[in-house]
Amino acid sequence: MGDARIGLIGLGTMGAALASNIAEKGFGIAVFNRTTQVTRDFAAAAGELAPKITPTETLEELVAAIAPPRAIILMVPAGDPVDQQIAALRPLLDDDDLIVDCGNANFHDTDRRAAEGAPFLGIGVSGGEEGARHGPSIMGGGAPEHWARVEDIMLAIAARHEGTPCAALMGPGGSGHFVKMVHNGIEYADMQMIAEIYGILRDGAGMEPDAIGEVFAGWDEGALKSYLIEITGKVARARDVETGQPLLSVIVDAAGQKGTGRWTAIESQHLLTPIPAIEAAVVARNVSSRLRERAVGEALFGPAPRAFEIDRDLLEQALIAGKVLCYAQGFVMIAATCEANGWDIDLPTVARIWREGCIIRSAMLDDMAAALAEHPGENLMRTPHFADILKRTHGALRQVVAQAALNGHPAPALSSGLAYFDAMRTARGTANMIQAQRDFFGLHGFVHVDGRTGVHGPWTR
Repeated sequence: MGDARIGLIGLGTMGAALASNIAEKGFGIAVFNRTTQVTRDFAAAAGELAPKITPTETLEELVAAIAPPRAIILMVPAGDPVDQQIAALRPLLDDDDLIVDCGNANFHDTDRRAAEGAPFLGIGVSGGEEGARHGPSIMGGGAPEHWARVEDIMLAIAARHEGTPCAALMGPGGSGHFVKMVHNGIEYADMQMIAEIYGILRDGAGMEPDAIGEVFAGWDEGALKSYLIEITGKVARARDVETGQPLLSVIVDAAGQKGTGRWTAIESQHLLTPIPAIEAAVVARNVSSRLRERAVGEALFGPAPRAFEIDRDLLEQALIAGKVLCYAQGFVMIAATCEANGWDIDLPTVARIWREGCIIRSAMLDDMAAALAEHPGENLMRTPHFADILKRTHGALRQVVAQAALNGHPAPALSSGLAYFDAMRTARGTANMIQAQRDFFGLHGFVHVDGRTGVHGPWTR
């Protein structure tokens, strides 16, 4: 038997980075990739980490290289490839050997795999290649006894916030991958709102990319301080190495996606949980791919005005409000799945492990963790600290959305965030009309204000 502490299958970008991180933290790791040359190249480039890395060329070699009871990380594409890899691996393992899926799995798949009985963990890993290599945010899902077997490794390789590892067990089954999915949904909304503000600075204020970069760099020194604001400033000021032009001027206006944001939107509908800012961000990515149709629309209806007056401080305050609202929607969705699935995910812990390593890390998350701990079960937007922020900033959000609409600038995520805010502060809305309509055409009945149910309107007589 070998003496590697853990194994890893899949040496793509993320897998190679994670394996190097594990080796750097002092844990022996055996690695395998379906394409043997990839394994050889990874081992050859390991440098000073080589003594901790055992390259293997077959699954049998991989299993033999790991000290039992074994734990093997899968870093393969989500879906069928994971099932195929598990099917190939299980016959070679002992009954108590543990498989750990650290890919971007759909949490329903993780629930199914965990229910099959063999030791299994589903772990969400956020932070991209840099995070995987130097310290990601880690969201575990599975049985506590299985998590305990790899907890020391996960805590060692995770990002740290003021010395505290950004890694924790969220709950059973697919809970870790669920939290990672919601993280990605928030990421979609955060990125979309930033892009909308960038568009207003570019098309409304007529600013050049370098100047826009300076604005975001300044905002990164204040309440908006976060990874995404930081890199937005750097992206705006970057130059294309071939032409010397601003990098943004040579990038096609169509955003890709791998599906986790879409999963978040779909799951929110099953949970009956409103996340309009996230849904709007998913829709915006879909619309962005319609390049030809958008060009036809501009030719038919004319382009939107390219200049209008707007105060930069308003834009900053609007983005603060939008950020609070999209995070609030994400936390409400996690709470809703706990109720639906009987999970007990600790929301303050989620906020704490997002403080470093992940894409949505933000200075606000410290206050979010505190607010969620002090006011359990409350929507983040109604906790005293964040309610005060929204009282100060929702007027700016309203002005920015209004100016964008009046000047034909699309701002779907900011607009949806504002609509959510207004709906959630309206005690009596307009659903009474919808209920009456449903009763009129389908005799569905409605709830009377005196508490009676199944009431019908006069049309039934």
